Amino acid sequence: MDFEKILARVVERGSDVIAEELLREIESEYGRVPLIFERMAERPEILISHLLYKGAVVETSQLEPKMIELISLAVGAALKCSHCVEYHMQSAMAKGATRAEILEVILIAGLLANSAVLADAYRVVNGSAACPSCDINGTGLNKTCSDK
Repeated sequence: MDFEKILARVVERGSDVIAEELLREIESEYGRVPLIFERMAERPEILISHLLYKGAVVETSQLEPKMIELISLAVGAALKCSHCVEYHMQSAMAKGATRAEILEVILIAGLLANSAVLADAYRVVNGSAACPSCDINGTGLNKTCSDK
């Protein structure tokens, strides 16, 4: 996805037309359009800006496309998004991922998701639900973390 080319297309032909074209390109490449893209297309500027952002991240990444899809699959699994898992699994396979690699990233996602659940719950039980290292954006409860 070329940022400048898409912007030029939007200026030339309008966001409604380009949003529909982008959906068709996605369907052609992946076999279907994710539901979130269909809903975003109801407000074409949302879909186009999202796809431009996604494209910029992917195109400037130093990671291989297959790795990006495997990471996306793992995040989708950790977030319990079955649609994300299905979409990124298909995309990862199209980029050369094996069944073993897919199962591996799901195991890693499960391991980390499980650890996050345990760590969060244990902090609540200990009465230290937030601390600077646990609450990276600094909006915690100003309690002292018992993990130190």
